[in-house]
Amino acid sequence: MGRDDFLVTDSNAEAVAWIDRWPDWPGHCLLLAGPSGSGKTHLAAVWQAVSGAELITNKDLKKFGIEELTRLSSSSVILEEAEEELDEKALFHLFNLVREKRGSLLLTARTAPSRWNLSLPDLASRLGTVPVAEIATPDDALFAALIVKLFSDRQLAVTPDVIQYMTRRLERSFAAARDFVARLDAEALAKKRKVTVPLLRDIFQKEQE
Repeated sequence: MGRDDFLVTDSNAEAVAWIDRWPDWPGHCLLLAGPSGSGKTHLAAVWQAVSGAELITNKDLKKFGIEELTRLSSSSVILEEAEEELDEKALFHLFNLVREKRGSLLLTARTAPSRWNLSLPDLASRLGTVPVAEIATPDDALFAALIVKLFSDRQLAVTPDVIQYMTRRLERSFAAARDFVARLDAEALAKKRKVTVPLLRDIFQKEQE
């Protein structure tokens, strides 16, 4: 989850540039928007490493309350999946708290705030000023590079035809690639086979049955 492990292509370059731009964020806040498995959590971890930010979720916001939020160890905060189970008043108070502490706030979400159906005008107004860095579905170059890295992390040597086969058939997400490589590795070990296109074909056929 380090900075050097994050693969950069056109689909996420803007988001990476915004992370690298910190602390020069307008209003000291940024929202990373993108589909599940697009790398938002990885980028948030990269920023956490340099900012020392506290990582919370909306469930934490509801559980903590304002008094406990003031006791957070860091002046900067990461709120992941910000639109999920959103407590609008709690998020608005979090904005104010981070501002009072002169910290920074990083939000991650699947969509931009304009699509959240907000009912609290003050929160909608505040979110309207937050820059949104969108991460697109991984393009061919990024997805192929990701698959290569996942194999490399497991010390598995594969040929280009394996990468091409997977790139064309897998769901285009980081999570899908990670899970499939894990299953493929386990299957290869269990059957004492090398990772080849025939083995891939067998696994894909099993999943379709």
